[in-house]
Amino acid sequence: MGTSISDGRFIRSEMLIGEEALNTLSASTVAVFGIGGVGGYVSEALARSGVGHLELIDKDTVDLSNLNRQLIATEETLGRPKAELMRERILSINPDADVRTRQCFFLPENASEFRFEDYDYVVDAVDTITAKIEIVMRCREAGTPVISSMGTGNKLDPSALCAADLFDTKVCPLARVMRRELKKRGVTELKVVYSEEEPRRPRNAAPEGDRRKDVPGSMVFVPAAAGLLIASVVVRDLTGLS
Repeated sequence: MGTSISDGRFIRSEMLIGEEALNTLSASTVAVFGIGGVGGYVSEALARSGVGHLELIDKDTVDLSNLNRQLIATEETLGRPKAELMRERILSINPDADVRTRQCFFLPENASEFRFEDYDYVVDAVDTITAKIEIVMRCREAGTPVISSMGTGNKLDPSALCAADLFDTKVCPLARVMRRELKKRGVTELKVVYSEEEPRRPRNAAPEGDRRKDVPGSMVFVPAAAGLLIASVVVRDLTGLS
């Protein structure tokens, strides 16, 4: 089952990118790892663009602290699985979409359970460096295009975001670590979305020893804009309209 483009649902998209591109998106399968502040907006934008097959991977549930920035977070969804909520939302936009969910955190230990060669594109919107590296390496092995989200926490300016190669990035601390670790593994290029805004220091940082110490402050502007930018790159790459 794919995306129906004959009922007028995507008529405004067709006016911009054409029927052939819409057919390509309808037949495409995109996996989104991490359905949080960035991944939620990626998933919805891909669905509204007509991507016909989506696989959503996340074990997390909606928490009160998600309400300030995450697309699926409302008072009514507290405690519910993010991936399943995103599936419901996508199907309310396009009932013809094929949306599959995996209620798990992606880790090197379960990476073999995923068939990366079955995806036309992979979006890495997870938080942990270990998982991000494993996603990149699995995509590289499978020959599957991948784009990674770099850090969006402790930032306020969405206009500082850009899509670039990881090895051309600057300022972003997460990108610096990813460059170092991927270079060790022989990876010399990776498409990413990152911010050139200098990270801000949280005003109410947790005290030394508190488990929240390394949790960044975040508002909706940058994660949402990063998700939309990532989705735009994916759509343009899949359709050849870059």
